[in-house]
Amino acid sequence: MEVKEYIVEEADKLFCQYGFKSVTMDDIAKHLGISKKTIYQHFSDKNELVNILIEDRLNCQECLTQESAKNADNAVEEIFYSLVSMNQSLANMNPKMFYDLQKYHPQAWIFFKEFKEKALGKSIRKNLERGITEGVYREDIKIDILTQLRLDHVEIIFNNHSHYIMDKYNIAQVMIEITEHFLYGICNDKGLNLLKNYKQQTLEKTKN
Repeated sequence: MEVKEYIVEEADKLFCQYGFKSVTMDDIAKHLGISKKTIYQHFSDKNELVNILIEDRLNCQECLTQESAKNADNAVEEIFYSLVSMNQSLANMNPKMFYDLQKYHPQAWIFFKEFKEKALGKSIRKNLERGITEGVYREDIKIDILTQLRLDHVEIIFNNHSHYIMDKYNIAQVMIEITEHFLYGICNDKGLNLLKNYKQQTLEKTKN
């Protein structure tokens, strides 16, 4: 791994734990066991480091979303694949990250907003269309409305996380619960049977 990639990866761990504002370049250098000068050889400032980190995260998430769609046997399984990757990326994330991102790193926040509205919105719409075509989602659902609803779920959780987390849940747990609730609303009988099976499989994997 190149030094620049290593710095981004390790800085990401600190940001996830403490948020963007609380972590300084000195903290990152100390965590890495290198001089701050070495970091500045690769990044002009903390803002550039955050921008690159967020772009990398979003690109990775887009690839995972595409892989979920490609590997899933049906639209319902696609959602469960996404939930697994979501749990891995969000489970240990400090909710403060999104507040800090919006307030202190506006360019990175723009990256996130564009990803949500374009890449994420496109994948949600395609999944809804797929589910209807496969006969696992209700034929009468309004795709435009439900696509926007799912995007609003993301917005609500990231911007109003304190209403849901209450020191009991992490962001991933909240998103998974809301996503399952969403699926129960759009699945027909065939889709509900798939949903039940995938939930059971997920529980068994968690126990093992």
